[in-house]
This record gives sequence, structure tokens and C-alpha cells, in this order.
Amino acid sequence: MLQTIAGFDRIGEENAFAVLARATALAEEGRDIINLGIGQPDFKTPDHIVEAAIKALRDGHHGYTPATGIAPLREAVSADLLKRHGVETDPANVLIVPGGKVTMFIAILMFGEPGVDILYPDPGFPIYRSMIEFTGARPVPVPIREENDFAFSAEETLELITDKTRLLILNSPANPTGGVTPRAEIEKLVAGLQHHPNVAILSDEIYSQMTYDGMEHVSLLSFEAIRDRLILLDGWSKTYAMTGWRMGFALWPDSLIDKARKLGVNAWSCVNAPAQFGALAALTGPQDAVHEMLREFDARRRVTVNGLNALDGVTCRTPLGAFYAFPNISNTGWKSKDLASALLEETGVALIGGPDFGTLGEGYIRLSYANSTENIERALDRMRKFL
Repeated sequence: MLQTIAGFDRIGEENAFAVLARATALAEEGRDIINLGIGQPDFKTPDHIVEAAIKALRDGHHGYTPATGIAPLREAVSADLLKRHGVETDPANVLIVPGGKVTMFIAILMFGEPGVDILYPDPGFPIYRSMIEFTGARPVPVPIREENDFAFSAEETLELITDKTRLLILNSPANPTGGVTPRAEIEKLVAGLQHHPNVAILSDEIYSQMTYDGMEHVSLLSFEAIRDRLILLDGWSKTYAMTGWRMGFALWPDSLIDKARKLGVNAWSCVNAPAQFGALAALTGPQDAVHEMLREFDARRRVTVNGLNALDGVTCRTPLGAFYAFPNISNTGWKSKDLASALLEETGVALIGGPDFGTLGEGYIRLSYANSTENIERALDRMRKFL
């Protein structure tokens, strides 16, 4: 029998893809499936982005690029960060990567090993914990609570830091809850981190352009005091409906960028060349489609929350970011994953059980409203009849 290292026995996965596979299988059997499980926009990538990638292929851009990404794209990322966050950054510190998960992988691999702690949000994106466990580090969950509108608590986070803490992972706007942490709480956290200068921070801001009701997205990048140990994760997947393009970027501090680059050279060489030209067009071209998508997500958000709050035994806080609702189903009498499974098998509504995002996810389910209003309303009607 082949023997692998112990880490591969600890590695987990993202159950949204398992639900997607089951939903697809049921659809292929002829079932009418409404997928509110997978977290990807249902819009097409804007035409000017697609055309830029096609033109790049026709112009002969189908070879290797620098491992860090083409220079015009890294420069455009820095210009975009200046426009959105008011912070000047060096394009040399930008690393273009094949999707957002890669930055998580690199950062956790850099800091994780047996005997150290890595803090991560719970409920939160499942790959955080999976990768932490893979490295042998101890995963320490930072509670994300409904009573805080699913914002993290600076006080609770800081209390979890010890001399073994190597990395702190933050996510706002957040998956799976849609929570957005307000400026005052972030400022309190940054002030407290001054007492822990050896803790690196990974700020997952992939939903940074998706906030509602006037809620401000506050980037950790805007705090100079922690910039020398901050890893910023962002990308094109959600904002520009480019999930399948696998385009992400990270901003690394001076002390880490070359280590990250070397991992890139070893792992993927470079990102798909024409996709980089598409990403360049996304940042430098018209943003009308981005604003239109956000307006549509906002309208769907209201339909989703109103519909969920009308269901027997269900309550739902209004999410202030991303495109997820995280309703509390504790009073339905169902366990979260059992309800999610039953809804898929019996009603054809695909969604995700809260425990797939952490132990504190029990009592909740996640719905993605990145689907049409018509389908959301149909799904809610099926849920109402089932409950």
C-alpha cells in the first residue's frame, strides 16, 4: 500500500462542490434543481473582458509570463488599490495567482507547522481550517456570532492570541455569513495587534466591492501600522463574474513577496496569459457591469431575507456584504446538514449546511442569492411548503 505523509489524511474540502456535484447529478436525471449552494455570480463575464482575452490569444500572448504576473496587470492592481483604498502600493509586491485559494494556501503553508496556532473565522470559508490542519498547526476558531451581525469581535479575537500564534486570518465581507465588520471594531483590533508584533495577518477581501445599505468596506491595507506583516487577498472572481477564469491577486509585504514568488515558480509557473489580459481589461475598462450586478444582488438580497423570515422556524439577519444569507434554522427542529440534504433530495433546492463552515455553523444554513429572483422565489416557496 502506498504511504503518504500524515498531512494528506488531515486535509478537508469545500462541501459546496460536493453539493454542486449532487445537484448536477439530480438535474441530469431530469429533476428541476434550483442551486442556491455554489458561491458564484450567475452573470456572464462582461464582454470587453472576454474580448480582451480573445485578442490576447490572437496577438500571440499564449506563452509563459513572469511568475508574478505581467507588469501592466500588477501596475493596474496597484492603481486600483489606490483608487479604492487610498493606499499607494508597489506593483513589485503584487503577485497574480490562479484564484483566491492560492493565497490562502501559500500563507498558511508559510506559517503553519506543528506547535504553532493559526486563528481563523468560524463559521468561515472551509479551506482555512483544512489547510491549517494540513500543515500540522493548531486551528483556533475565532467565533463569528449572529448577535454581532456576523462581524468579528476585536476583543474576542485578541484574547485568543498567545505566544504560539503565528497567523491571524480575517474575512470581511464574509463567506458564509455576509457579515461586514465596522470600522470601529477593525480599528480596535489593529490597536490591539500592536502588542503582538510577531503575528502575521491574512486579510481575505475577495468580496470587498460587495457591500449594501451604505456599509463601508474597511480594508486592513489602510492601516500602516500592520502593513509590514499584512497579506491582502483579493481578485476578480466575484466582482467581475470570473470564477472560472481563476484570476486572483495578493499584496505581500517586502519580507514575504520573494518567498511567495518562489512558491509560485514551483507550483504553477505563471497564470494563464490571455486571462491576465482579460483581468487587465476588467480593472482598466468600464465598471458599469460591476455596479449593475451589485444593484441586482441587492434586490435579490431583500427578496431572500424577507422570504426566509416568513418561513416557519426560520429567522435571518440582513447580510451587509457578499451574496450570501445565513439564516438561523434552530427552531425548525432540524439539524443543519440534515435539512440541507432533505431540501435537495425532496424539493430540489440546493444549499449548504452551516457546519460545513465550522462548528459554530450548526443551527444555520447558507443560501447564495447569486441566482435569479424568479429562482430564489421558487426555492423559497418550496422551502415554505416543506417546512
